[in-house]
Amino acid sequence: MRRIRLIVAMLGLTLAVPAAACAANWGGIYPGETTLEQVRERYGPPSSEKKQKVDNYDTTSWTYEGDKVTSGITRMIIDFGILKPDGFKPNLVRVFSIEPRPTIFAVQTIIDGWGLPSAAGDQNGYPTMVYEEGLVVVFDKETLWASSLTFTVPQLLPQPSATSTVPAPAPAPAAPKPAAPRPAQPAGPRP
Repeated sequence: MRRIRLIVAMLGLTLAVPAAACAANWGGIYPGETTLEQVRERYGPPSSEKKQKVDNYDTTSWTYEGDKVTSGITRMIIDFGILKPDGFKPNLVRVFSIEPRPTIFAVQTIIDGWGLPSAAGDQNGYPTMVYEEGLVVVFDKETLWASSLTFTVPQLLPQPSATSTVPAPAPAPAAPKPAAPRPAQPAGPRP
């Protein structure tokens, strides 16, 4: 148990970089940057491969399972093929997700590793945290453990507008008033 805590603490320190400095990542995979060849070099051939069309582009999806994934992970799915400003890149990671085993990524582990989320809510009855850096974490219904972590290129979340129906936050309670100073006691003779 102590070893697991040490690993989690080290992971948290390793990943505790300023949010704006880089995209969210895991296991050396950076969406929009890491290539198919780099993934193969790091993780070997996938358990399965699927070719598909996404928005009229030919893409590839790799799934790693069983002994082909890191300990503590049930499945890792990597989708290749991303449209960049200079054209479609079929060999770059577009998005990938990991499905950890229960007890691997607790809420506090996620916050220690990636910081506070940009938004949080509910996705089909499952608590969810969203990071603008490109991470979406879905938890089990009890919000104990992450059931999936999905990594994308950074995503700007919409900001509430002035005409938004989102209520303004409640004002903070007034600070208590300091107690009146006690009058000074006259100094008496010392025994």
